[in-house]
Amino acid sequence: MNAPWIVRAKQRVKGEWKKRRLAWVRRWHGFGPDELHRSLTRLGIGAGDVVLVHSSLDRLEAFNGRITALLTTLQMAVGSEGLLMMPTLPFAGTAVEWARSGVCFDVRTTPSRSGLLTELFRRSPGVFRSVHPTHAVAIWGARAEAFGRDHSGCTTPCGAGSPYAKLLEENGKILFLGAGIEAMTFFHAAEALLESRLPVSPFTGEHFRLLSRTASGEQVTTVTRLFDPALSRKRRIDRMVPELKRRGAWRQVRLGGADLLCLEARAVLATLTDMALEGKYCYDL
Repeated sequence: MNAPWIVRAKQRVKGEWKKRRLAWVRRWHGFGPDELHRSLTRLGIGAGDVVLVHSSLDRLEAFNGRITALLTTLQMAVGSEGLLMMPTLPFAGTAVEWARSGVCFDVRTTPSRSGLLTELFRRSPGVFRSVHPTHAVAIWGARAEAFGRDHSGCTTPCGAGSPYAKLLEENGKILFLGAGIEAMTFFHAAEALLESRLPVSPFTGEHFRLLSRTASGEQVTTVTRLFDPALSRKRRIDRMVPELKRRGAWRQVRLGGADLLCLEARAVLATLTDMALEGKYCYDL
């Protein structure tokens, strides 16, 4: 075991190295809100759009500005008539593990484990968080509450009636800011819609009765099937990438050393539907 002074010295060296590296990255690859906004425009994101965002702040380290400026840029891109959404899942493992822990989800205080940006977003002024024990969504925009208010009654976390499934009704888009396609929560909405066409159900046979607490303090019960952890470990979302690119549905730009990707929800569902018809699935079966 290292002596305490050795541990402290190592921490100082590591901290100094990270500081110098970040300064180098921002000097040579740095970008600000204006560059980000232009990149979003190139990806086809504009005023009135409904956009579900997945992010990795580690990959966005070249951003010159506070995280709040990044959020403001995203909000400006869709405008007040659009909707900006981020998943705010309360767990880092599986939904089943979280459900069996017996914790009551509180829409006001249960933190998001979907990344720092999502936690800051859900705390931001004017953001509505849907009430769901495993797959709550933070939503900003004029129609945010209407878009997310029925989530607690859904029989699968991302299926019919959920904000994820409503992306289809709104011709919504999925934006990846440095995150890989494997982060796509909308894939679960497609799983619910295509369940009868899949060789195995992606859901548990068990129905879970889970408790949530609303913003007013009311306790509500959600009865839902969850994603089967065994099949989740075999999920390979990247198998749809070649087909999305072949269809011209893959929009990607490079900014500050990070990849920014935008997909239309309807294109994703259409691709997965056609793949299923051909006996091709995004799982190792």
